[in-house]
Amino acid sequence: MIGFIGSVFSPWYAWSGRRNPADHVCLNVATCGPGARWTMTDRGEAALALSARRLQIGPSAMVWDGTRLTVEIDEATWPHPGRLRGTVTVTPKAVTAVELPLTPEGTHVWRPFAPVATIAVELDRPGWSWSGHGYLDANFGTRALEADFSFWTWGRYPTREGATCFYDAVRRDGSRLAVGIAFDRQGGSRPVTPPPLVRFRRSLWGVRRETRADPGFAPRQVLAMLDAPFYCRSAVRTRIGGEDTVGVHEALDLDRFRSPLLKPMLAVKVPRRRRWP
Repeated sequence: MIGFIGSVFSPWYAWSGRRNPADHVCLNVATCGPGARWTMTDRGEAALALSARRLQIGPSAMVWDGTRLTVEIDEATWPHPGRLRGTVTVTPKAVTAVELPLTPEGTHVWRPFAPVATIAVELDRPGWSWSGHGYLDANFGTRALEADFSFWTWGRYPTREGATCFYDAVRRDGSRLAVGIAFDRQGGSRPVTPPPLVRFRRSLWGVRRETRADPGFAPRQVLAMLDAPFYCRSAVRTRIGGEDTVGVHEALDLDRFRSPLLKPMLAVKVPRRRRWP
């Protein structure tokens, strides 16, 4: 799930010239497996209500009560017409103080609020309720992603101590970001030297994929979560410091994303609803 103010992957936001982020808000929910559902309605400013503890986006909301984040979902779905309703509760083990600038100018910042958390999912479909481990993070930016980056990968991998995250990106100026951070369950963090960057099988749309792994280990996908022409999210098995782990991995090809041919394709999956009562 991603809550957007300024929906960076919305063609409507791009076509607007990105002048008013508040006029392009949405709650993106993507489930995987049989009967997978997708929600990403681009809503106008009338649908947005924002306070210190609540982000309201039309009929859905994200609510922070000081100890946990509850996501209240009530969204139209695609490709199966209908609605997806329910709640997802994310309870951090601790909240970190880490902020990572992704560019030297600070035009993009990653904020890993809770890399170690528990999650409880209660959706309105039989068998769609479960609990496990999860995470909570955010990205902030003052420029379009494709203006500053051509490609990036990100991975969050559970470990015995907590979780380790890797951020790798190729910037438009040719420089590279290569960061590893280990988090514990008390909210502590420390930089780690990332193991080698290893390529593995491309996505169904041919998006290049790579992640960090101990020398000699071959990472592999164990669960497909989301495939798009420019983006892939999956569960990936790798080995870090001798420990085998399965975590969430993302690959984003921003050269593909900035193609004008892609925007009309995205508009099919991202409906625009400007008005809200």
